[in-house]
Amino acid sequence: MIHAEVLATGSGIPERVVTNDFFSYLVDNADEWIRSRTGISERRFVSEDQATSDLATEAARNALAAGNIDPLSLDCLIVATSTPDMYLPATACMVQKNIGAAKAVAFDMNAVCSSLVFGLEVADNLIRSGKYKRVMVIGADTYSKILDFADKTTCPLFGDGAGAVILGATEQPKGIIQSIVRSDGNGWELIQIPSSGSRKPITPATIEAKENTFKMEGKKVFVFATDVIPEIIAEVTAKAGIKPTDLDYIIPHQANVRIIDFISKKTGIEKERFLLNLDRFGNTAAASVGLALDENLRNGTIKPGHQILIMGFGGGLSWGGLLVRF
Repeated sequence: MIHAEVLATGSGIPERVVTNDFFSYLVDNADEWIRSRTGISERRFVSEDQATSDLATEAARNALAAGNIDPLSLDCLIVATSTPDMYLPATACMVQKNIGAAKAVAFDMNAVCSSLVFGLEVADNLIRSGKYKRVMVIGADTYSKILDFADKTTCPLFGDGAGAVILGATEQPKGIIQSIVRSDGNGWELIQIPSSGSRKPITPATIEAKENTFKMEGKKVFVFATDVIPEIIAEVTAKAGIKPTDLDYIIPHQANVRIIDFISKKTGIEKERFLLNLDRFGNTAAASVGLALDENLRNGTIKPGHQILIMGFGGGLSWGGLLVRF
């Protein structure tokens, strides 16, 4: 049986560090207010002349270097993002040019904050089909470009970043062992940019109304996340024939530490087994789990033989998880 193993990972992180004090114009004691509600202390923002493809390219190059992989050996390049450089062409094609992956088919996909998990699901199936041997998936977003900086309920939550994962075919029983991905269009209105496409094109009037910026019904999204995360844990482990207690670590979407605290209590899984970096990066949307995976592979927390559950949830609504054996 063909499996898709993780060959290498890489990150792309902006230089600019934005602490909670940046948001003092919105609320008194901004640092305490944000940390107590989210667990976030700082995040990274791109510069005015940086775009999603720039971070994605950096992450891709770092992953190629980490694995000593020739970009010409890539069969496919997927950029998972909800903040592409532009409507068209695909951001993946820009990254393809930047890294010299001339033989790879390149395309974008969007499942909002679940995008990387969905991208890895697609890559896993491409490799399992036998037609593709090596696929790079990059979760990359620059939400600082789409936030309403007058909305204190959303703008302090997000940061920018990119995380790349290179998968390769193997007949060894490792890599992506089991997965689920789900969508529920009944909740599409909970996370959106109202004026951003063909339904409501951007006009001076929609810009004035800030309808071209990110909107989220936070309380409803919190309920959604705390409902589906335990389901992901239970379903993926059951499909793999293991128990949740057999997991070495869980890498959840880095949205809010309160969600993780709730899930830890609800499932009985110790919080220490959830690998988090949202205190330093905030919610980086599609980049979230890729950044955490890369960081914990590089620092040695994740070791050969470990079983890791990677999870995402976000707009659409969308959610999913993958069990990865290293």
